[in-house]
This record gives sequence, structure tokens and C-alpha cells, in this order.
Amino acid sequence: MSNSLVTSTPVTTASATTQWSYLLNAQRLGSAKKAKSGETARSPFHKDYDRLVFSHSFRQLNQKTQVHPLTNQLGIHTRLTHSLEVSCIGRSLGMMAAEKLHERLPAGLPRGVTPADIGVIIQAACLAHDIGNPPFGHAGEYAIRDWFNHVDRQPLLAQLTPNQQMDLVGYEGNAQGFRLLVRNEHHPDKGGMRLTCATLGAFMKYPWLSSHSNPPQLSDSLNTASSTSIKKYGCFASEADSLERLASRLRLPRSLHHDGFARHPLAYLLEAADDICYALIDLEDGIHLDMLSYREVEPLLLELVGERLGAPPEVINNAPVRHKLAALRGRAMMRLVDKVTDAFVDNAGDLLTGHLEGSLFDHCDRTVASGISSAKTLAREQIFNHPSKVRMELMANQCLQRLLDALMPLATTPLDSATSFEQQRLLRLIDSHFADHHRQLTDNTYENVLNILDYVTGMNDHEAYSLAQDLNGSRAGVW
Repeated sequence: MSNSLVTSTPVTTASATTQWSYLLNAQRLGSAKKAKSGETARSPFHKDYDRLVFSHSFRQLNQKTQVHPLTNQLGIHTRLTHSLEVSCIGRSLGMMAAEKLHERLPAGLPRGVTPADIGVIIQAACLAHDIGNPPFGHAGEYAIRDWFNHVDRQPLLAQLTPNQQMDLVGYEGNAQGFRLLVRNEHHPDKGGMRLTCATLGAFMKYPWLSSHSNPPQLSDSLNTASSTSIKKYGCFASEADSLERLASRLRLPRSLHHDGFARHPLAYLLEAADDICYALIDLEDGIHLDMLSYREVEPLLLELVGERLGAPPEVINNAPVRHKLAALRGRAMMRLVDKVTDAFVDNAGDLLTGHLEGSLFDHCDRTVASGISSAKTLAREQIFNHPSKVRMELMANQCLQRLLDALMPLATTPLDSATSFEQQRLLRLIDSHFADHHRQLTDNTYENVLNILDYVTGMNDHEAYSLAQDLNGSRAGVW
């Protein structure tokens, strides 16, 4: 693609500058205090990053699955190491995109906004992008959806509105992440972690409710809808007001496809950073776990490196596999960051108006788009469906099903009716969690369900496995 600015939706320099001034809003969602100006040593966006690093929820990612549940092999990625790597790529994408915007649209960004500012916004957002994931990664999401989709849950779902039902049968870690950031993660006052609007905007890959992205008729037939038929969304009905306030402060346009909002432009860079990391790193983990051979992966990485950079000396000189992979990964990331930021600037108009279709990779050089697609396909076919991973996912599914079987009846049990020994002990177990978040079980079934899910999804893999074993009356040593 050409490096000249090409947009199908023309945006004047003045209007672009105004839009960016809203999109980079440093006001903290949930706080009445006005954003301070003139901070140079440590900007509000740096503070966002620091708050995330020191949060309990971020630490929990250290023992949460990236791809391989409960692996004992050192060096295999967890959600924490994945999030750190995504944040590094996101920072590079943000800084380079801002530099190119300054070069091609000198007055495009507000005065005083530096590439470092854009970089740290995306860095912080990337750090949080998986913070709402349940134990066992995507297998955990599927387990929760399956539990609520079971015919035995109809009496529970019948107590909820159609929109609330859709939140549960199509449960999303993305929506759990937003709930955690704006409500759950502790702050001396109410309001969650109180991140800046800019960082939260970049974090929101799907700034809409489940009811926005799914047809109304689906909510009328949830008992026959599979969890996979529900499209992704980023906010539960319980946090709808927070989403509205965020979108208002950022001046996000309405989506062209539903009643929700269009993405913040920087969310596209977060998505690209995530794609780059898992397309490359998942393949490396697959090799280290003997699910893939280096010979299968090398052609894909060379395609992503491209002819201009070419094969690194480690590949030509037949260095050890680990060294080859590191060298290829570095060159591939260098090229991908360059191409993705070109696509970001080339489509700046459509990004600002909410008209961009697809991901930034869909607007990159053909070899980049096909290389990413091929890497994902190889990972899906030979890593995600590998027998050892399938067995661990079945275990993860049974683990979460057991936890929900035990805990979820508390959502509809009056507190003075919890007379069985198990219910009394379970109430005692979750009391401390609720106390930490100033919560309690009430007569609101939907809120009770979400509060119990907060407890379950806040566990790491080992905690969830251990509690499930205790509930089964056995404890198997896996660590």
C-alpha cells in the first residue's frame, strides 16, 4: 500500500484535531475530579499503567491460562506474560502511529500530545486486555456459557430479562474485564480502578452490549440458541451506564451495524498487538511443547518477515531452534508494526468516523494479512486441537461446571434459607470476597449471579482446580 494518506471518509485537519482531543480524554471514569494539566514526569496514562501493574487482578494473570491450562513446563506463556508482551507491541504501535500521523497530518493530533503519550495509552490498555478472563482461558468462557445454556438453567434464566439472559448464555471475558475495571477492582472510593477515559476507550474492543450486537429475535429463543451463535460484546447490562458515560466523554460515534458505539481508533492498535503476539508466540509455545515442528513454522515466519528484511543470520547459519525463533520473531514484529501503523494512518478518516470495516490487518499488504491468517490456522489445527490440550480443556470444563453447580444456587436462595451444611460453608467461603468488594447477596438474581461469577472468574487456574477438587472430596496434586 502507498504511504500517502488515503481515506474513503475525508476528515479535515481541524475536525480531526478536535476529535482526537476528545478521544485522548484524561478524565478518570468514576471520578468527579478534573484531569490535571501540565503533568510531564508522570502523565495520567502512566498512572493507569501503574495502577494496573499493582492490582490484584493483574497479579492473578500469572497463573491463568494463555493457551495451555495448568502446564508445568517452564517458559510457556501465561496470561500475565502474554499481556506484558502485548503491552510492549502496543506501545510500539502507538508511538509509531503517532509519529506517522504527525508526519502526514502535522496538525492532526492536539498540540502537546506526543508519540509517547499515545504509546503509553495503548500500553496500559493492552496490559488490561485479558484482565477479565476466567480460569483456563477460552475453555473457561465456553464452560460458563455451556453451564447457563443447559436446559436445567431455565428456571434461573426465567427470572431474568432477555438482555440479562443473553449476558450469561453468551458470557464474555471482555465484558467481565470492563466490569472489573469500572466496578470491581478496589479503590478507596467507589468507581473501580478509575482509569482515564482514553485508556478505557482503547481497552474496549467491543463497546456495546450483548443486546446491541445480537438480533432481538435471538433473545426470544435463548433456550434453543447455542453459545457460539451469540456475537461478541464488551459490556454487561449491569455496566451499561458506565459505557454510556465513557462513550459520551470520548464522543464515540454510533456503530453503523447496531445500537452500540464504534470502536475508539486506538482499540484497533490494541487488537493488532494481541493478534501479532498470539500469532507468533502461540507457534513458539507449540514447538516447545512438541505440538509443532520448527520446519512447519519457519516458512510462515519468513513470509511475515518479508523479502526486504530477509532471513536473519541465525536461520542461514542453522543456529539452535530457540535462537532461530527469537530472530525470526523480532524481524516479523518489526515489519508487522510498520505495516499496521501504515494501515492506521492510511485509514485515519474511517477510524475517526467509525466507518472502518474489519481489522487493520485487512488493510495491510496481502502477504501480511495472509501470513497472520496462516499462522492462526496452523495454531488452530495443530495446537488448539492437539489431544493433550483437548484433555486439559475437558478437565477445565468439568472443574468450572462443578464450581457453578455448587455456588450458583446461592443466587436464588434467601440467606435465611441456606440451611444445608454445604450452602452454609459456601456462603462463608464467598463472604470474604463480597466484603472486599462491599457486596452482599440480595433479592436481585441478576446481580447475585454476576457477583458469584466475579468470585469464580477472579480465581486463577490453580485456585479453581483446587476448590473443585475439594468440592468433589478429593485433592489431586498438579503442582
